[in-house]
Amino acid sequence: MATDVQSATRDREDLAAFLLALRSERITDPRLLEAVESVPRRLFLPEGVVNAYENRSAPIACGETMHGALASVRLVAALEVQPSHRVLEIGTGSGYVTALLARLGAHVSSFDRYRGLVDAAGRRLRDIGITNISLFFEDGRDGFAGGAPFDRVIVHAAFASVPRQFLDQLGAHATMICAIGPGDGAQELLRLRKVGSRFEREPLGTVRYQPLAFGKADVL
Repeated sequence: MATDVQSATRDREDLAAFLLALRSERITDPRLLEAVESVPRRLFLPEGVVNAYENRSAPIACGETMHGALASVRLVAALEVQPSHRVLEIGTGSGYVTALLARLGAHVSSFDRYRGLVDAAGRRLRDIGITNISLFFEDGRDGFAGGAPFDRVIVHAAFASVPRQFLDQLGAHATMICAIGPGDGAQELLRLRKVGSRFEREPLGTVRYQPLAFGKADVL
């Protein structure tokens, strides 16, 4: 019991410091800050992580990793999700970014190729009362035409080139964030804005993502 109390106290202190760090990064949207406060990041982390809000990637099940806290919130901030937006996420992972997106938007459709990740994320999201989501055990490589049009799309993986197959699934003036580049090196993280029948590209930095994999995983 004492350990649980100490851990909860530590998490509250680390969250307070993290919120201050976000403001110093000019992430000041009150809705996003409220979402960060309302989603207990500890729930989405593996055991043994001392500071739940450190900006360090963490291993999760199925050999995958999850973004550090600051990297996660930066991605969500860059999407500029509004309450009316329908969001498509490729790569559910632990479900932490899914939770933040769901707190901000109208509905989130999230895909992952690992059944274990989808099932575990679903349990976590239900535990904190998030219901405006649909989780799918699929790779999501071609998006989700059945749920289109989407206002926002985020892909936690890299494409070799701009994924134009998503264009028709985006609404007018919609935004997509993904990485473009080789699978064995650094990639460019891009914010792609739909303008008519094309994308306008805006660089957001350099990342090292895994290439988006084909198909459902045979195990896990």
